[in-house]
Amino acid sequence: MTLLSTAQHLARDTRRNPRAHLVPIILSAVIAAGAVAVVAYLLWPTYTTAAASDPSRLPVSVGGTLFNVPTLAVRMKIQRHSGPQERVDLSFLYPSLGAPTAPKHYSADTVEDKVQPIDRIFVSISAHHDSLAPEARLRTIYPRYLQDAASTDDELTKRAFRDGSPYAGEDLFTAVEPALTARCTRDAETPGMCLSERRVEGADLTFRFPRGWLAQWRDIATAMDRLAAQMHSAKG
Repeated sequence: MTLLSTAQHLARDTRRNPRAHLVPIILSAVIAAGAVAVVAYLLWPTYTTAAASDPSRLPVSVGGTLFNVPTLAVRMKIQRHSGPQERVDLSFLYPSLGAPTAPKHYSADTVEDKVQPIDRIFVSISAHHDSLAPEARLRTIYPRYLQDAASTDDELTKRAFRDGSPYAGEDLFTAVEPALTARCTRDAETPGMCLSERRVEGADLTFRFPRGWLAQWRDIATAMDRLAAQMHSAKG
């Protein structure tokens, strides 16, 4: 009955004033347009079109241990984010210890037959999951496979691993002040590389650098200390 009555009133109003039925339609349209405008304003994104740049350093947690690493030093894009990670791979220029700005590219015209010199120190941070600590490996594992003979040059002691051992073809270098322990492959078709490990709470830091740098072993030992301290100094 209500709809019928409303229709009858509209019909009478329309006969009296043919444009009378347009008023409620216009009012409804204005109200609907206002509602759409409000919703659009509330939902419209507030970001700017300028490209956002990555922060200069990333807080990452590896093995429950907080590290603050330079964003540009992270070698793999998939690892270039903050938060918990199982492993983070980094590289730093040496001796400046700055983060690389761009990867090097060699063309057929610029590359030479000889191996290009390495100017970076590589660092991997990984959760150790209570595995044998580097210090314990130095005390209990390595001595089983080392030759008895040792040589010392400029307070850096070198001992070779025995042939047939798991570390055949490598040498162990140790020093007291500054402290240094490095297991290095020997120069062959490619330059020898050294590996030095240290534990920081729930993570192990593994440094890799050319064996030739041991000619200034104090500098490389100090550089590794500086990198470890810089990355682990901020604790949130």
